[in-house]
Amino acid sequence: MKSKLSLSIALSAMIFLSCKAQKSQSAKIVLTNNSDLELPQKAVSIKRSTLKVKGTEKSFPIVLQNSDTIPAQINDLNGDGKWDELFFVADFSPKEKKIIELKWSDTIPKYIVKTSARFGKREAENLPVQPATEEVLLANQVYKKLGFQKYQTDGPTWENDKVGFRHYLDGRNCKDVFGKKTPGITPENVGISSTGAVEDNYHQMHDWGRDIFPVGTSAGLGGYGLLVGDEINRLGILINDTINNVEKTTFKIVSEGPVNSVLSYKYQNWQASGNKYQVQETASIWPGMYGYKNTVSLNGLKGNETLVIALSNINNQNPLQVIDSGDYVCFIQHDKLTYERQWILGTAVIIPKANYKGYTEAPKTGKLTNSYLIKVDTKNNQPISYYPIAGWELSADENFKDSVYFSNYVTTLAKQLSARITVEIKK
Repeated sequence: MKSKLSLSIALSAMIFLSCKAQKSQSAKIVLTNNSDLELPQKAVSIKRSTLKVKGTEKSFPIVLQNSDTIPAQINDLNGDGKWDELFFVADFSPKEKKIIELKWSDTIPKYIVKTSARFGKREAENLPVQPATEEVLLANQVYKKLGFQKYQTDGPTWENDKVGFRHYLDGRNCKDVFGKKTPGITPENVGISSTGAVEDNYHQMHDWGRDIFPVGTSAGLGGYGLLVGDEINRLGILINDTINNVEKTTFKIVSEGPVNSVLSYKYQNWQASGNKYQVQETASIWPGMYGYKNTVSLNGLKGNETLVIALSNINNQNPLQVIDSGDYVCFIQHDKLTYERQWILGTAVIIPKANYKGYTEAPKTGKLTNSYLIKVDTKNNQPISYYPIAGWELSADENFKDSVYFSNYVTTLAKQLSARITVEIKK
């Protein structure tokens, strides 16, 4: 269930068809990998202000390296009706300098779709689910108070060609995992019955995969809370609570395209330990990685708070690994972390080393349980980006069944994320 967004290129075919390029707006761009690492499917974001282009509001980017086209899209990240960044992924050899040409087309290029965001909702229990791109949830509109589940899959899902995730928008704000067995985008009717009702049909195995991760009263993989003094505060509530501790939650699919999908959450007046906090969260996913980038910033901090990122340890019976790698600290679990310990799953959270302040374990009872809580130092309006990772043994990479292999994947990825691509624009 998907809506076409105004500035995203949500497309579904092979390499681009013939396009009329605007030669007056073409530019050559030099991209340099300054690291000694190979960087497969490295995300490249180029700000509009850097490109200094005009008159391209209704045009579409064509990125060329020699005669090869690199799928690309433009994103409007601040919602002002004008795109802010050019986004694509590219492979880099160690120390490689890549020269690309950027042109603009009046017709929509068609690429293989490798990312997606999906959201559906209903306004009453007897109404069918309808596709949507945004939502406003007030404190008294949570699942238990409404008496029915309003959202398809309990909230939005996002995915790439490797793995999928979902967010419990119904007040719980957990992060869950969809294991994918195939690279294609999952069907639009996941979580909906044949009559259009909300239905839990994703805990059964399908050709594409299924929901594999038990969440319970944890915050899942990459959810978060706030440690105020010694008190652990959950962002949101549990399933049987009738009033949210967040006064107003605003959700929006910011962008959905072939190589990048972006989702935004704003939490207004989150009540925690007697204080009220404002939170902005952004999830961004691109192809090739068994995970996504999550960015969180807070306002209203008094000075005695610590942001805690959750790594659910439900079903984990093996030691937690904490490994420095590049600019990051990697928290890694590997066990039969799935429902009823049926399959092997590796989960990890990659945290910026500069903000890392240790970790603790959540209690077994309370509002936020069964998790390792990774402490992160943050200041008002200071965004913190981290990466939740999930490698399932039934995914395209069956080597994830091996713990050493998964650990190496995570630490290598952390080093690759640490590498920077420099951008030089030549008109």
